[in-house]
Amino acid sequence: MLEASAAPLLMVRGLTKSYREAATEHIVLSDVRFAAQRGETIALLGRSGSGKSTLLNLIAGIETPDHGEVRIGDACITQLDERSRTLFRRRHIGFVFQFFNLIPTLTVLENVLLPLELNGRLTSSHRAWAQGLLEEVGLAGRAHAYPDRLSGGEQQRIAVVRGIVHEPLLLLADEPTGNLDEHSSAPVLELFRRLVQGSGTTLIVVTHNREVAQLADRVFTLQSGRLAPATPVVEPGNR
Repeated sequence: MLEASAAPLLMVRGLTKSYREAATEHIVLSDVRFAAQRGETIALLGRSGSGKSTLLNLIAGIETPDHGEVRIGDACITQLDERSRTLFRRRHIGFVFQFFNLIPTLTVLENVLLPLELNGRLTSSHRAWAQGLLEEVGLAGRAHAYPDRLSGGEQQRIAVVRGIVHEPLLLLADEPTGNLDEHSSAPVLELFRRLVQGSGTTLIVVTHNREVAQLADRVFTLQSGRLAPATPVVEPGNR
């Protein structure tokens, strides 16, 4: 993690987002502000419908806010046009979803290599890197299998590897263990711990799982569209 004096990797300033339904305006997020350092893990807690997934979408530039800005490194995501946001997201942001979102017609290895292929970085060295990650998570022997032949825990491990294979600045995970039982969640949590700490990637994770939150350096709670103060959840030396 960067020293406290270093510039944050992620800056979220005054994000506000609302939706209109008929004559009613629903405020989802109101003046959300926080910063995250390189290599930091932040957990987002909150009830269903509290705006956690919307916040991830705004950070990634998938949605645009009514007000406020998102800055990742030197780039102000909210000032980029749609094409520029897409290219930035493809190169610098990774995603891990609750329901895996693996492409069923691609093999495990092809799914993992997809971010590299989209970025025009599918070289022999990058292919070897991807295969090494599969070996690290114990799935090198399943590289040529299709997703429907894998267990839920195996699919989620593949989704995590795919999210980090292009070494993004920022990894966004939306309920990454929400579709797994306790036994299947354990290796996924350990994988997050190893890969994020090893790569220096900043992780923002939406979760209801206390074990996931315990991996975080800080925890935020979304309540009524606002972000409650962060709290540390792990004592130094216990990570």
